Amino acid sequence: MLLMNIWEDFNMNRVEGVILDWAGTAVDFGCFAPVNVFIDIFHKAGIEVTMAEAREPMGMLKIDHIRAMLSMPRISNLWKEKFGRVFTEADVEELYAEFEPALLASLSEYTNPIPEVLETIQFLRERGIKIGSTTGYTRKMMDIVVPNAKDKGYCPDHLVTPDETDSYGRPYPYMIYRNMEQLKLTASWKVIKVGDTLSDIKEGSNAGVWSVGVVIGSSEMGLTQEEFAALTDEEKEQSIYTTSKRFTNNGADFVIQTMGELPGLIESVEKMIEAGRRPGIGAATKTPIA
Repeated sequence: MLLMNIWEDFNMNRVEGVILDWAGTAVDFGCFAPVNVFIDIFHKAGIEVTMAEAREPMGMLKIDHIRAMLSMPRISNLWKEKFGRVFTEADVEELYAEFEPALLASLSEYTNPIPEVLETIQFLRERGIKIGSTTGYTRKMMDIVVPNAKDKGYCPDHLVTPDETDSYGRPYPYMIYRNMEQLKLTASWKVIKVGDTLSDIKEGSNAGVWSVGVVIGSSEMGLTQEEFAALTDEEKEQSIYTTSKRFTNNGADFVIQTMGELPGLIESVEKMIEAGRRPGIGAATKTPIA
């Protein structure tokens, strides 16, 4: 009985599950698959948007992403100038009708695992940690991404898309809850959510799990693997710092530079759990991890 109680106490302090975003976190370094399409569909509508504007709502359900872009003051004003009226829901749906087939046609090209992801997945499996996933893509889009990523070695235990939560995607917490239900995770404070956008951070915070931003390869950083490699050491340091601050300023409990740092973070979180700390304000250091 004593041994059983010790084992139960030990398990109470263990991280049970990690829930990962897909593009920009696990696959598609820099999250470029959707960005180029967003820019293109607005260009075809006669509105020139910037890369920064196209990236700002990243991580949201894609129709919500388009709606968010149209709501940006500069883009909204350009729309009024061109069409003589504010945008309508019909405009949102028309742009999305252009977006979806264009993205579907190119998605298979953006499914390579980001460096250090496969090694980290192996660590999680060896530790018995369950691996869930959420996304801003629809199920139809993920039907392309999942098998292509699996062929390259990446396959989490479970996936939830906004289609399974009545289109309530990020920053709502429901996709995380569905993962927890399916994976039989017992408490939110035993779960870590890792993502590469501000929407990911807010999703994790709203779900009450440990919310972690990953920097290198992220949409928030917005660089290709080649562009990042070409930076000087000083430029890399500045880009990492700037991206990290945006994550922490938007509620991230922790920031890691790469997925390879996740195993060490898990050990730190388990010590915090043992000490009685929980996710959210005052729970973590709120400072980037080197």
